[in-house]
Amino acid sequence: MSLTDMGAEVVKLLPPEAAHTATIKALKLGLGVPVRRPQMDPMLAVRLPKSGLVLPSPVGLAAGFDKNCDVPDAMAKFGFGFVECGTVTPKPQPGNPKPRLFRLNEDRAVINRMGFNNYGLDYFVRHLKTYRGDVPVGANVGANKESADRVADYVTGIEAVAPHAHYVTINISSPNTPGLRGLQDRSSLETLLAACGKADRAGKPVFLKVAPDLDAQAIADIVDVVRGPGAWLSGLIVSNTTLARPDTLKSAHRGETGGLSGAPLLSRSTEVLAAFARALKGEFDLIGAGGIASAEDAYAKIRAGANAVQLYSAMVYEGPGLAERINRGLPALLKADGFGAVADAVGTTL
Repeated sequence: MSLTDMGAEVVKLLPPEAAHTATIKALKLGLGVPVRRPQMDPMLAVRLPKSGLVLPSPVGLAAGFDKNCDVPDAMAKFGFGFVECGTVTPKPQPGNPKPRLFRLNEDRAVINRMGFNNYGLDYFVRHLKTYRGDVPVGANVGANKESADRVADYVTGIEAVAPHAHYVTINISSPNTPGLRGLQDRSSLETLLAACGKADRAGKPVFLKVAPDLDAQAIADIVDVVRGPGAWLSGLIVSNTTLARPDTLKSAHRGETGGLSGAPLLSRSTEVLAAFARALKGEFDLIGAGGIASAEDAYAKIRAGANAVQLYSAMVYEGPGLAERINRGLPALLKADGFGAVADAVGTTL
């Protein structure tokens, strides 16, 4: 076990949100941060077809860990091929009442109802401007809970972050802001994407992050909108946390409200990813998220249609060295199936 992973074990003795806050503070001080980014196997290099993003590894850090863009430089050194910060809203907001973050240890899972707690766009952009790392950094934007015009919030967010980020993510799938997921409905999504398409004057790639709690009709509607008013998008991130509670959950916290992430989300999020991949037929980039805790999990997402993947919750249990371990394991999996690069394996189980 590395010193970094040992530190993560110590932090886990704290309550979940206090542990996260302590982790961010330590990273800002450089504690436990590798001196340099680890070398990547050339097999892992990825160029996303529509967005053109070039990644040294397909393994990215999902939004939610670094909400305020405090430590993208530090996280880039842990082996991530890209780092996504946020979710950020135009105005600062405290989020939902505490406690709002729960470890489901027996299930290798997390439930959160954070509610887009963040310091707002001004703070976020000041920090984003200072990023000097050598992997792409994305900015995940959302709407304020009390906003009278949520579409305008997304436009404001995109206009603010796009000049300084490598890509932008429109997050309409958090379950912890009342009514937000309604923006995934066909007519609301058409309105949102038409407005946001005019906001990205910097011409950066833009992704739409969707929920795993979508039925076949909802997936079909999103696909139609993405091909229509959303044709300017680079792709989708599939998926956010789930409101579902599988019967297999054992933890005493399983009844807490909020979004469930971690191991129990792997199967469902991969099924929804595959459904989008079959429908979109490579027309858009797909980033797979949800439940990834190993090289095998990441590989399953790639073979189900993901051009790249993201993780976050598994670091609670596996430590910050997880991305590097996945990077070490993926080449062997690719070679065993006769693939010479990540791109060769994308969608091969569809």
